[in-house]
Amino acid sequence: MKLGVNKFDRIKNVQGFSMKKDFVFNVFSFVILALFFGTALLIQSIFAGPVDPLIMGKTAGSIIVVGILLMVLPLWSTVILMIILLWAGMLGAELTEMYPMFTIISLGLILAPAIQVILEWDKAVILRLGKFRKVHGPGVFFIVPVIDRIAKEIDTRIRATDFSAEKTLTKDTVPVHVDALAFWMIWDAQKAVLEVENYLEAITLSAQTALRASIGKNKLTTLLSDRDYICNEIQQMLDDKTNSWGISILSVEITDIVIPETLEDAMSKVAQAEREKESRVILGSAEVEIAAKFEKAAERYKDNPTALHLRAMNMAYEGLRQKGSLMVLPSSALDSMNIGSTMGMAALDKVEKLDKGGDK
Repeated sequence: MKLGVNKFDRIKNVQGFSMKKDFVFNVFSFVILALFFGTALLIQSIFAGPVDPLIMGKTAGSIIVVGILLMVLPLWSTVILMIILLWAGMLGAELTEMYPMFTIISLGLILAPAIQVILEWDKAVILRLGKFRKVHGPGVFFIVPVIDRIAKEIDTRIRATDFSAEKTLTKDTVPVHVDALAFWMIWDAQKAVLEVENYLEAITLSAQTALRASIGKNKLTTLLSDRDYICNEIQQMLDDKTNSWGISILSVEITDIVIPETLEDAMSKVAQAEREKESRVILGSAEVEIAAKFEKAAERYKDNPTALHLRAMNMAYEGLRQKGSLMVLPSSALDSMNIGSTMGMAALDKVEKLDKGGDK
């Protein structure tokens, strides 16, 4: 491998960089935070009188900025840092009389990320103080602030991953390029998170290895003519490995097989020769059948010369009735069929008919 080339460059579905997170801060979390902010304003106005509109506007703007920051960096450390900055700003501005409002807002910053919503097809793996706690989802659930974190959200729907094997030698030492597609799904979210670091990367690399191994064990003709066997073999190899990760390989399909152009031309010539051979065999079989029929007909005509003469005359007639046709017959055939006298009598009969017509 060349220096500076990533070993995963040839793989199409390698998972990109993902931001570490402890929770999901979404629109639902924004709504909860807004409710806490409204409650804080109400309580502050009850206990200490109306809030200065300028201070209220700055606080609302700060809450929006904090919410956006939590969407980008959804970590408990970010929440704690924002609360510290909020109280530092209050003390720096000498707004100690507004501590009820800032207390409720701080509570909202802690509780808003603690209420999570998971979609129907997702599962959330929860860790408590670094240890596995539970798998949640779908719907609404609560995590304990600071000590609980969502290790990962797992999509349990069927997925498709494409992979390939480049310049891989078959059993008969033919270099081929094969593209394939694997359909798989996660049936145990806990194992998928805890048993393997990056299940998508592991599946892709394992599928590529299994494809290369299957190609190396089979000849090119098997690869081209029996794709179902190859696909089932790859699926079995993958399924045996991924079951311990809570993942099932549903099916594997080969999408494309590319062979060298020179070999492609040679195979085309071989196929053409095979087709020509088949056509010659069929023609020979037809000749045998025709000869057998002629032999059977000859047995019929053997003891019946009249029938043979009638057949010969019929053949001569069919040949002569075609426009512009010329038939050459041996004299012996003319003598045996008496074609000359027959044609003369036919001509004489035609002349007599014309004469009678003229007399009338």
